[in-house]
Amino acid sequence: MSDFLDEAVLRPLLDDWRKAIAAHDAEGVASLFTDDALFQGLQPHTVGRPGIERYYAGQPAGLKVEYRLLQVRRLGADAVLGWAEADFTVGPEIRALLNLTVVAQHTPEGWRIAHYHVSPRV
Repeated sequence: MSDFLDEAVLRPLLDDWRKAIAAHDAEGVASLFTDDALFQGLQPHTVGRPGIERYYAGQPAGLKVEYRLLQVRRLGADAVLGWAEADFTVGPEIRALLNLTVVAQHTPEGWRIAHYHVSPRV
């Protein structure tokens, strides 16, 4: 069960992530992560903003993502866990239907993604 206040942490963060991806703004996407974020995308994992920026810079122009939060849980005063379905598309032809797990951490910059993991939905 998701708590409304915890969703209020994740939704703006994931909305900004979605918008930065649609704008093909790799630097903007990376800025939403902590400096030492653990990132497990569909390519080999990386740690930190520079690797995350390289990952998104290598994605095709026109990439879009839509997500649906399925579960949100508070892990502590400064951490929120979220599980979502994320649908990545590039036009009508290319589509990746993924599970997305994130841990958001409250930092001096505000809420940032400290852990990101995707896996194929079955």
